[in-house]
Amino acid sequence: MIVHCAARVHVLAERGSDPLPAFRQVNVQGTLGLAQAAVRAGVKRFVFISTIKVNGEETAAGSSFRADDRPTPADPYAISKFEAEQGLLQLASDTGLEVVIVRPPLVYGPGVGANFLSMMTWLSKGWPLPLGAIHNGRSLVALPNLVDLIELCLVHPAAANQVFLVSDGEDLSSSELLRRVASALCRPARLLPIPAWLLRSLATMLGRRGMGQRLCGSLRVDMKKTCERLGWRPPVSSAVVLQQTADYFLERQSA
Repeated sequence: MIVHCAARVHVLAERGSDPLPAFRQVNVQGTLGLAQAAVRAGVKRFVFISTIKVNGEETAAGSSFRADDRPTPADPYAISKFEAEQGLLQLASDTGLEVVIVRPPLVYGPGVGANFLSMMTWLSKGWPLPLGAIHNGRSLVALPNLVDLIELCLVHPAAANQVFLVSDGEDLSSSELLRRVASALCRPARLLPIPAWLLRSLATMLGRRGMGQRLCGSLRVDMKKTCERLGWRPPVSSAVVLQQTADYFLERQSA
């Protein structure tokens, strides 16, 4: 059995005008090359960690992404991950390899980096943040919950050749997430009530449209298929892992 997590993801200083070929080289060709080698080696099951971005970048009010929705990947990363999914499912059809695809949203836990780490840094310094009027809903997944599902996908007979979505089972607004993390850090959450439309406009003007979308838009995940088909529930609460994440951050800051 193989769990494939490696990917070309965050490239902050993209040099090429068209980065899609570079994403395809790693995320499509690299993934399929590994899967083909797995077939030759007699591997029975291949669990592929994809991304919720294959479903799309944002959910409309009152709606959630489902595992069997029509994919709408928008950026080169999401497009390449979707193409890898399609290649793996075709390989499964051709060879009998059992493929399981898991599409997580933002993953957090002790040692988290990228935007989540920046958020904790801002909160720990007591900086005012213009997110007090954001009433969106975003699904997240704690690393222990994701790992627990992956372990189940390795052995569950009903997981073969299926796509599953995963989350903590609780959607948080950007403002609520900031308040919870600030509380875990024992810091006040200084959130300014700036309207979401204004934040989106400012982000677009600054060339950070994607950031505005992530901060103000909703991205909800429907795990009904995962729970019903696999009998799975998140074993760890978001409150526990947020506190562990904050504790790790504070330990590193004081080291």
